[in-house]
Amino acid sequence: MSDEWRGWREATEEALYGPDGFYLRPEGPAGHFRTSVHASPLFAAAVARLLTQVADEIDGPTGLVDVGAGRGELLTGVLAALPAGTEVRAYAVERAARPAGLDPRIEWVAEPPTGVRGLLFANEWLDNVPVDVAEADEDGIPRYVLVRTDGEERLGDPVTGADAEWLDRWWPLADRPCARAEIGRPRDEAWERAVGTLDAGLAVAVDYTHVRAARPPFGTLTGFRAGREVPPVPDGTCDITSHVALDACAAVVSGAELLTQREALRRLGVSGERPPLALASTDPAAYVRALAGAGEAAELTARGGLGDFGWLMQPVRARR
Repeated sequence: MSDEWRGWREATEEALYGPDGFYLRPEGPAGHFRTSVHASPLFAAAVARLLTQVADEIDGPTGLVDVGAGRGELLTGVLAALPAGTEVRAYAVERAARPAGLDPRIEWVAEPPTGVRGLLFANEWLDNVPVDVAEADEDGIPRYVLVRTDGEERLGDPVTGADAEWLDRWWPLADRPCARAEIGRPRDEAWERAVGTLDAGLAVAVDYTHVRAARPPFGTLTGFRAGREVPPVPDGTCDITSHVALDACAAVVSGAELLTQREALRRLGVSGERPPLALASTDPAAYVRALAGAGEAAELTARGGLGDFGWLMQPVRARR
């Protein structure tokens, strides 16, 4: 990997997806951090219900596209949760190689297929779309933050052009010395491209997020390795991630709805409510199972945790 000074977008691209990139390692993301997919099968079951709802509203064969599929964990869970006899064409979009033993019904692709009618689901994908970082200098002028492979940083040229326009609209830094931001324009563009591959149905992006009125003053760039948060060093040994300005992504295509995961999952029947105590007397085994499920649902919908994730829901009307 290069020891030259580079913007964070370029450095992250190589660190995550280059020849020795973090996301191409055999253990996959699940070897380093836990998402909602890994927290409980209730998450995949909720996505399966959402897929069924979408299928009822469209004509023809139903597709399910998982963008940033990891090692296929979500698709595997969704296919298992669907009612018997349900026909769906499943696509895992991932840069890493197809894992051994994956359900043969899952097609492994490097880019979202075009012309799908159904559900496109992107769970914790946009946070790993590389972005540049900006910091306002002592005069309050936003400049690109440059980084070396060892994580050392310095300020570069002033932010100009489309990146400056994005900052002005979505994360203003001017006249705020030392304030930092992640320039989310590449994520907006990636989301717009992904939505554009659907011919009809629903596109959903799930990620940790913030909105314009409450942007963190010093950004959110960080790293993860082996279950621990670590400094973001672009040497390929750790995940490099930052929160997503989903409100900016929502603005690139009309008709989007932005919810918390807590709200979205409750719509899909995941509430975290405890089972009635009377069940413990009439069917103790069922009570224990229901109690375990309630605990998992509570984790998925918890305030201050997974429940605060954003769900960007983008309906796509039939294009033909």
